[in-house]
Order: sequence, then structure tokens, then C-alpha cells
Amino acid sequence: MGVVILLVMAAGVAVMLTRKLPTAFALVLLAVVIAFLADAPLTGKGSVLDTVLQEGAPALAATMIAILLGSWLGKLLEETGIAGTLVRKIVEFGGDRPVFVALGVLAVSAVVGTVTGSAPAAMLAGLIGIPAMIAVGIPEVTAAGTVLMGIAVGVPFELPVWQFFSTALDLPIDTVRGFMVKLFPFALVAAVAYVLVESRRRGVEHTWSLKSVQARPSRGDRRRRLGDAPWYALLTPAVPLTLALGLDVAIIPSLLGGVLYALVTTTRPREMNRRLLRTLYGGFEVAAPPITLFVAIGILLAAVKLPGAVDALQPLVKSVSPQNTVLFILVFTLLVPLCLFRGPLNVFGLGAGIAGVLVATGIYPAVAVLGMTASYNQVFGVSDPTSTQTVWSAQYAGVSPHQVMLRTLPYVWAVAFGGMCVTAFTEL
Repeated sequence: MGVVILLVMAAGVAVMLTRKLPTAFALVLLAVVIAFLADAPLTGKGSVLDTVLQEGAPALAATMIAILLGSWLGKLLEETGIAGTLVRKIVEFGGDRPVFVALGVLAVSAVVGTVTGSAPAAMLAGLIGIPAMIAVGIPEVTAAGTVLMGIAVGVPFELPVWQFFSTALDLPIDTVRGFMVKLFPFALVAAVAYVLVESRRRGVEHTWSLKSVQARPSRGDRRRRLGDAPWYALLTPAVPLTLALGLDVAIIPSLLGGVLYALVTTTRPREMNRRLLRTLYGGFEVAAPPITLFVAIGILLAAVKLPGAVDALQPLVKSVSPQNTVLFILVFTLLVPLCLFRGPLNVFGLGAGIAGVLVATGIYPAVAVLGMTASYNQVFGVSDPTSTQTVWSAQYAGVSPHQVMLRTLPYVWAVAFGGMCVTAFTEL
């Protein structure tokens, strides 16, 4: 039966790759089929209806709320001008020095990446940052990749991601945070290397087209014309991170602290109610797609953790899973491309189910599975041509997502290799 379940999972990958069904729908269908193959009853304990669907759907509720709050904070960064001001200040500081401008946009993208992910993060940093880089001579592909690499630098400190891995793998937040801190230097070094190498290797391509770079407003009316946020409001992205990382505050209160700080530092009291509601509703629109996906992932995790599924899959998965430290690093590093194109190792797809199998069957410790999946997530978030942030950044820069994938993949592959090394030598 284990072989049949693996074949069904492979069929699920094919359905998602060919886009016959949306990923969330395919995951739910896959979960129901796996549950029936695992001899789960229709109702009762360990059943399809009560355990897989009823208990699985809200299993990642804390992650969904964190995603919503991150999206809400992202909308506040957009509406209050905090994100735009950060980018403009960096562009002004970099002047006409391409590498300095690119490094500055990289830094802002990393800051935004700690707050929210996916396309909203790319838009917050890229709407001004990508044209600014192109205007000073950074090639279009490099400009798009810079925003994505920057967001990836922030992902190890993105609080909703911490919550997701904590809930999905049943790990304490402290454990997730500890690994993410170890992963951060690899992401940072790879991102800086990308900017330095790609901007020099491709050369400067001047396309002076950004009016805000060429025509600088006078100092007196700059804030009025560009909508600059107050300097103290620019600290908003650091607030939730400081609360969670520095003061050990829980994820949801930390994100709420960021929302409150952004509101108080940018909004007059009589306008607070309207801005709160407007940005919250906007946050719901942004958060709807990932929340739908997390409902489906919770259902899939519930299915693969059923006793029948665990018993059927354990001997098969154990026979092909490397236990040697060096083999672990080599095999799972070579498998990096399988997290692209919504492949089987994409943690926000079938990869979550595979991670659940590895944990439920006891093949690897949960913290080792965390290291593996978090490393793959660094690749998916930058180079997957089907991810929303990659598509948006590439199209906005005027290139194809596949061009961005080819240019960024070697760098994020190196990040994944670093994450696998840390995982193998510390957790196996």
C-alpha cells in the first residue's frame, strides 16, 4: 500500500505541475485519497471526515493568523509610505553608483521580507527599487533578482514562517528561531555576492528612465510631494522582530505590536479607525491565497500522519533516506530543483506532506526536517518561476521569470547547501 500512496503523491505532483487543478484543491484531493488508502473510516476517530478534514483544516490556524497580520502590516507599510520612503532614502544615498543603489535596495527588500512575503513584499521594495536600479545601469534581470534575493535574506526572520514551521513540524518557536538564525548568514552572503558579481559581470546598462532619480524635489517640499514617512516610523519593520527575537514575545502579539507602532507613528488620531479598517480589509485580500493554501496543507498533514499511512510509508521511506551525514548533504542538495515549479519538495505544496511523513515515521528528527525544508524554502522563494514574487519582479523588470531563475539559482542553491550542512552536522 505504501507504493500505491507514493504513486498517488506522484500523480498529485503531475496534476499541480500541469495546472490541471489549483495547488490547494489538488492537496485536499490528495489528502482524501491517501486517507482512504490508509484504511481510514469515513467518520469517527482517525477518519476522513472528522480527522483529516475537520481537524486538519484549522491545524495551521496560528500560521493563518500570522499571515493575516503580516499582510496587514504590509498594507500599512504601503499606505503610510514607510516602504516607499525606505527605498527612496536608499536611492538618494546611493546616487548614481549602481552597486550602492543595488545593495541599498537589497537591504530594504530584506527588511520588508521580515514583515511579509510573496508578491506584496516584492511590490513594496520593487515598485521604486527596480526602476531605480535600472535607471543607474543595473541590468533588468539583476534588478529583479536583487529584490528577490533581498526578500530571501529577510525570510529567516519572517515571523509567519516561524509560526508555520513550528505548527507543521510540532516544534517550539525557540527551536525554529535557532535554526533560522543559523541560516541567515548563508542567505546574506549569497545575496551580497549576487549583487556584486552579477552587477559587475553583466556590466552597466544605462537606461535613464526614472524621473524620481533624475529630478530631485527640493528639500522643503520633498515629504509633501513624495509622501515620506517620519524617520521614527521607518523603524516599524524592526518592531515585531525586536519583540519576538529580542524580548521573546509570542509571534501574534509581536506582529500586532508592529501594526500598532506603524499606525501611531504615521496616522492622526481622527484617521486611525478608517486606516485600521481599510488596511485590515486590504490585508485580507493579500492573505486570502496563502491562507487557502495553509488550510489545504493542514488537511494533507493530517492525512499523512494517520496510523495506516505511517505504517505503509515507513519502510519505503526509510529504505531510500540517507542516514550518513555526508550522503544526507549530497542527496538533499542535489534534489534542490525538485522544489521548483511547484515540485514535490516545495514546502508550500506536497513538500509539506513529505515533511510530515519524515517526521511521523521517525526517519529524521523534526528539527532535521526543519533544516531541510527551510533550506528548500530559500530556493523556492527566489528562483521558482511559478512563485508570485518571482513572476511579479521579473515582469515588472521586463524579463521572464525563467531568466531570473537561471541567474539566481546558483546562489540560492549554495544557501540550501549551507543549510543542509548545518542540519547534518548539528541535528543528525
